Amino acid sequence: MRKYKIFKHFRTVGIILLCTACIPSITHKTENKTVPAKYNSPEDSTNTAKVNWKNFFHDPYLNVLIDTALKNNQELNIIAQEINIARNEIRARKGDYLPNVGIGVGAGLDKMGRYTRLGAVDENLEIAPGKPFPDPFTDLIVAARASWEVDIWKRLRNAKKSAMLRYLASSEGRNFMVTKLIAEIANSYYELLALDNQLEILKKNIEIQQNALHIVRMEKEAAKVTELPVRKFEAEVLKNQSRQYAILQRITETENYINFLVGRFPQPIARNAQNFTELIPDSIHAGIPSQLLQNRPDIKQAEHNLEAAKLDVKVAKANFYPSFRITGSVGYNAYNPNFLIKSPESILYTLAGELVQPLVNRNGIKAYYSSANAKQIQSVYDYERTVLRAYMEVSNQVANISNMKNSYNLKVKEVEALTRSIDISTGLFNSARADYMEVLMTQRDALDSRFDLIETKKAQMNAMVNLYQALGGGW
Repeated sequence: MRKYKIFKHFRTVGIILLCTACIPSITHKTENKTVPAKYNSPEDSTNTAKVNWKNFFHDPYLNVLIDTALKNNQELNIIAQEINIARNEIRARKGDYLPNVGIGVGAGLDKMGRYTRLGAVDENLEIAPGKPFPDPFTDLIVAARASWEVDIWKRLRNAKKSAMLRYLASSEGRNFMVTKLIAEIANSYYELLALDNQLEILKKNIEIQQNALHIVRMEKEAAKVTELPVRKFEAEVLKNQSRQYAILQRITETENYINFLVGRFPQPIARNAQNFTELIPDSIHAGIPSQLLQNRPDIKQAEHNLEAAKLDVKVAKANFYPSFRITGSVGYNAYNPNFLIKSPESILYTLAGELVQPLVNRNGIKAYYSSANAKQIQSVYDYERTVLRAYMEVSNQVANISNMKNSYNLKVKEVEALTRSIDISTGLFNSARADYMEVLMTQRDALDSRFDLIETKKAQMNAMVNLYQALGGGW
């Protein structure tokens, strides 16, 4: 047991590890410049994770979806029942170290052989003056019995504390599921808005291409161009019309996934997709690294499991020591119902103590003890991994928000340039100064750039949601 005492203060070690790990700032390169992506200064402990999700998300349609999911999501309800199971385990462990008291009523009938020792004794004795023993002999008893294992080595109390910690861990597991569920719904909702905008952009682009096709057909009728440009423009229109159905399918699948998370059958998702590109992610304050230990439910869950594993080792070790049990009973015992409650002649009481030292099954106890030690070490590694993963996720999302902001600003300029180039290429084509392929390629590039702009905006909003989740917000 001595070599496992180093894990006693592992939570403190985890805090030190987390704080020292953030001293060198994590950086990423953008345009040959090093841009820091780090936590707030130690003086600034503002942390967005403490903001309630109702105040973090400002879209009323999204808030309704999240609120409904927190009530109806099946996986969340399953976890709630697991919490109830853990709570009942506490009650069971608590009952183990309390006295076990019961009331019993019994009746029996004995017929001894005449030529046996007891039969011969009964034959020659009288149960009362002038009254022989009844044959057969009845035995009636009404008694309260109690049994109590004296918890000398705290085996039962440590088992109860371990169950309590696992209950707390299961509660934190539910909180972690809540943060994950909120993030999934928000990200899916923003994906749905992005698909709506892409579908609208595609419809407008098809309208532009149909106008271009009409012009090319007029040019062909005037013998200014051949049949080839007409077919090319027509194929481009058909391709984008077909592309609409792929987007519609993605919209249906995204709506159904949101409905699944919300816990209801497929139905349209109420939303407002207008001004999606004008959405501005809220400013998020990452706080300081040690706050992850307070805000991240998965870290708190791993911490409770680690403490429970430590107590399990103590419980396993106590199995090597002798157990002491006290038993007793008190009640009435008589051969005739008329004498059953007669005092003090029919009163019965017993009191006994028992000390048991395990000898034969020590190999089984050793195996149980070794397994408990292995699980404790496993819990240490799980705690360390959870802390490192949490720090990595926050660092990644802080950098992601900065990168997506810069990428979106450049995409806006790209879309503006390509939108102007459509009018320029069309005018040059009409004046026979540009080839029809230049017009087609310009329209394709402009459409792709608009799609990329929507995707970048979605990634920007997702980065905001993911950082909120990574900080431990939402539960």
